[in-house]
Amino acid sequence: MHDVIVEPAIVGVELLGTSMNAYPDILSPDALDFVAKLEREFRPARLQLLASRQDRQARLDAGERPDFLSSTKAVRDNLSWRVGTIPGDLQDRRVEITGPVERKMMINALNSGANVFMADFEDANSPTWENIMNGHRNLRDAIDRSISFTSPEGKQYRLNDEVATLMVRPRGWHLEEKHVLVEGKPMSASLFDFGMYFFHQAQTLLDRGTGPYFYLPKLENHHEAHLWNSVFEFAQDELGIPQGTIKVTVLIETILAAFEMEEILYELRNHIVGLNAGRWDYMFSVIKKFRSNPDFLLPDRSQLTMTVPFMRAYTELLVKTCHKRGAHAIGGMAAFIPSRKDPKINEIALAKVTEDKVRESNDGFDGTWVAHPDLVPVARKPFDAVLGSSPHQKHRLRDDVNVTANDLLNFSVPESSITEAGFRNNINVGLQYIESWLRGVGAAGIFNLMEDAATAEISRSQVWQWLHHQRAQLADGRLINEFMYQTLRDEELRKIEETIGPEAFAASRFDIARMLFDQLVTRDVFADFLTLDAYRYLD
Repeated sequence: MHDVIVEPAIVGVELLGTSMNAYPDILSPDALDFVAKLEREFRPARLQLLASRQDRQARLDAGERPDFLSSTKAVRDNLSWRVGTIPGDLQDRRVEITGPVERKMMINALNSGANVFMADFEDANSPTWENIMNGHRNLRDAIDRSISFTSPEGKQYRLNDEVATLMVRPRGWHLEEKHVLVEGKPMSASLFDFGMYFFHQAQTLLDRGTGPYFYLPKLENHHEAHLWNSVFEFAQDELGIPQGTIKVTVLIETILAAFEMEEILYELRNHIVGLNAGRWDYMFSVIKKFRSNPDFLLPDRSQLTMTVPFMRAYTELLVKTCHKRGAHAIGGMAAFIPSRKDPKINEIALAKVTEDKVRESNDGFDGTWVAHPDLVPVARKPFDAVLGSSPHQKHRLRDDVNVTANDLLNFSVPESSITEAGFRNNINVGLQYIESWLRGVGAAGIFNLMEDAATAEISRSQVWQWLHHQRAQLADGRLINEFMYQTLRDEELRKIEETIGPEAFAASRFDIARMLFDQLVTRDVFADFLTLDAYRYLD
């Protein structure tokens, strides 16, 4: 339990935590009043939509097959509508970098040479109260250009004259902010993150010639997009900001949202500027949604490339849909972290990154994502080659693409298998990431990849599926079972201990990480999000 430290002068609002008094500039009475209004206005609709997710999952478990909606066919067939005006600083988005709202990483990302920086309260951020509050301070300081950082070694970090355009990703609809109670219940983390940033920074951003720009995560249907649009209209009216000022990009990172991309654009048409192919969460969503189908079984994560049928169909449909409606199509994440010690690792990995970005740019994407500043020039080169001086390639309508429901649901992966190495990697990455997240680090470098909650979700969901599928076996014919999992888990934990040393291991949170991972992969009931289970262990 958290002690009540601050009792704000807002009726019905309580703040819980251990360091609330340290943030009076963020948690001002007016700001708290604003986010409480958002929560009161939209809590019922949000909870109803989350309940609808469970109903839809039950139908999928019973064998329902997703399809394009007949009820919204008129929206898809109407060729007259387009998304609204796109601001000048969101026209050229050929390289975007993402990262948590941590001070040094924000400075490096803004200085990276990328066109856009997405500051992340969600998958790349462990939502400790300190991280959330410091994140809002860091955003404020970045916008007013006072942000700086001095490392323990004395190295100083400050903003360059030219920096990336700032976008912010709030947490998803499913998450709560347990430190802020409205009428005795935790408020929506989405509304808290959005509301605090919008209240404090919207007018300042406009005064500086930019605007309040957001990335929206993990939407599952157009009704959830409609809720966000209602939030935007309410918030703009409440603060006297002109309607349509807020601009957003929606991550298409759930399999169900892939069937409603046009409808999502339509619901948000006055605010939306693009869609993004959130590839890692998309894979996680596929496993989660079809986990009960006895004919569904995916191989190692490393074999789920962007050229397998269901991923190819999804990305091509995204480009076609966006360009049909005048929106930007943004490609997926390159998560590689360049090695300072092994040039051979870099050579192989950077060749794969280049291949990926060449494919995206040739497919018609207008930009792409990277996780590390060193990848910005690598990703930029293929897009420069295709775009030249043009800010985007929305003129490419991709009329050659005709994606059906069967294409989106074609989960065949030719010549694939589940290997012991893949099984071990999922266990190791899952344990390391959860332990990092429990320490407050949501973007963790593991095996030269920047892992976040999305890739950890793939790891644990694959292990869950392999343990619960009657036909799951390794490439050598061994059936996967819980004893095998326990044996490999213990061996991977010993490897981690050998790598970091016994003292560091003893001081770590691997005991809780192991307990959580065990529960996530062995329980018969699949947990929707690992962060929901782990959140109660954060301060």
